[in-house]
Amino acid sequence: MKEVVKIDYGAGNVQSVRFAFERLGVKALLTKNHRIIENAEKVIFPGVGEAGSAMAEIKKHGLEKTIPELKQPVLGICLGMQLMCNYSEESNTSCLDIFPLKVKKFNNKLKIPQMGWNELKNLQTRLFNNVDEKSYVYFANSYYVETSEYTIAETDYGGKFSAALNKDNFYTCQFHPEKSSDVGVRILKNFLEL
Repeated sequence: MKEVVKIDYGAGNVQSVRFAFERLGVKALLTKNHRIIENAEKVIFPGVGEAGSAMAEIKKHGLEKTIPELKQPVLGICLGMQLMCNYSEESNTSCLDIFPLKVKKFNNKLKIPQMGWNELKNLQTRLFNNVDEKSYVYFANSYYVETSEYTIAETDYGGKFSAALNKDNFYTCQFHPEKSSDVGVRILKNFLEL
């Protein structure tokens, strides 16, 4: 297998992603080098953090031009998923516009951030091969994306929202597969096999 890379833009949570791939026998290089990212076989766009400062860091390194042009399978995780959308209500942030979708804040009547295990429903695409409907995965988010034509998995927290998205070679998970036990391992393995 050619290189698997993680995009380095100063976001948190890259270590647990690294360990998850190492358990699958894959070393994922952390880099902001455009050429290495463009030539990798698979690209991981992880993230825990705040949308405005994350986009500022992405632009500082010119990655806002590189990421949307990638042709290989790309997996956005949590904040990585949100940054692949058009706009986030968090810090009124214009994002990468890979998905023409808006990231919204959960209703203030809900406990936020949502942290814990939620069911996945209406699973689609090969990303969820051998993953059972109503499998539980781990979420930690204050913002969400409504369901749309790009939704390939749903969940519910104060209402239905997108647990995962897909458009062409871009796949995303609002949840953390690297923290989702055997189900998460299966999803990461499926991504490597795309």
